[in-house]
Amino acid sequence: MREYLLVILTGITVTYLLVTPVKSLALLIGAQSPVRDRDVHSVPTPRVGGLAMFGGLLGALVMAKGLPHMQKVFEETKTAEAVILSGALIVLLGIADDLWDIDALTKLSGQVAASGILIMNGVRLTTIPMPDGASLALPPQYGVPLTVFVVVATINAVNFIDGLDGLAAGVVGIAAFALFLLSYRLADVIDIPLLIGPTMVAGVLVGICVGFLAHNFHPARIFMGDTGSMLIGLLLSAATIQLIELFDTALAEEYSIFPLWLPLLLVPMVVVVPYADMLLAVWRRTNQGLSPFAPDKHHLHHRLLRLGHSHRRSVLIMYGWVSLVGSCMVAISFVPPDRSDLLAPVVGITFLVAALGAALMVGVPRIMARKAAASAAEALSDDTDSFTRQPV
Repeated sequence: MREYLLVILTGITVTYLLVTPVKSLALLIGAQSPVRDRDVHSVPTPRVGGLAMFGGLLGALVMAKGLPHMQKVFEETKTAEAVILSGALIVLLGIADDLWDIDALTKLSGQVAASGILIMNGVRLTTIPMPDGASLALPPQYGVPLTVFVVVATINAVNFIDGLDGLAAGVVGIAAFALFLLSYRLADVIDIPLLIGPTMVAGVLVGICVGFLAHNFHPARIFMGDTGSMLIGLLLSAATIQLIELFDTALAEEYSIFPLWLPLLLVPMVVVVPYADMLLAVWRRTNQGLSPFAPDKHHLHHRLLRLGHSHRRSVLIMYGWVSLVGSCMVAISFVPPDRSDLLAPVVGITFLVAALGAALMVGVPRIMARKAAASAAEALSDDTDSFTRQPV
């Protein structure tokens, strides 16, 4: 664990320190987000902050390469090359979009190309673990398109939720942390060396998200832009694919550690918020005869603002939902297959907390609005009484 913590801290530190020079560069080249109708920020803000995140990725990987335990990833796999090369392409694509606002088809083509780089370096789905303990082999004609779909969908899901200060970095950081915990348990506790790769990628992703969040939480001093949102979406999908691909269901059954379907369910569940937002946006826009990539102000975070929540509270609510689902998945990982009776309490507690959270999410703004209205009415009444008591 000490090596992983060192890599995470390196990612945090390098990203944090690089944000200031990247901000200066953004101002120099004119990479600023103007105030548009669909945005919630009120002043032009520098973007391309994803450059600092990419620097944090490189710094963390350099640190990892010098650590004895993680050297296996660089010696036995092409994981590092895969994320560096595909990440570099997606960052260049993001910079172009942040500067010149390129069209959706060009962005999609670049995302597919980045997926291809991952695939060529061994990050692709060739098998899927089944609930019965077997593995379903995926020939290239199925595995390659499925891998591309997962990568592109995850990139765009993260890109869609990047609408409030600190939202994308926090949500992805929480999802990556849940993924890191499961990968670490498999890699170190059960000693599956191949899983050091996805564990390392998830840890690096946690580090760069935390390092950037220090500058990006409301009020943000810099935006990650498409440069950053597409990069962290790519890294999240890479860690996900590797975990599913390298997970050995036979070992899970032998060690009796958790339900065999958990690795398949974990990532879709911890990123359920961005995925749900993306699916709702695509359905909403296509239903209106618009492009799925047409911008609007009907994302989940916009709805929270319209409910009456502040900017920060809206972001924290989204953090809470992702943390709740991630905590549930990690807790399930400690339930062995022969104790399935423990699943019901874990899931039940999660649903209870979710119901309470939903009630508070809707009820708190209404209660605060009523109190504010009552206070205003009382102040107006006091002013009226004061005016009527004045001598004529």
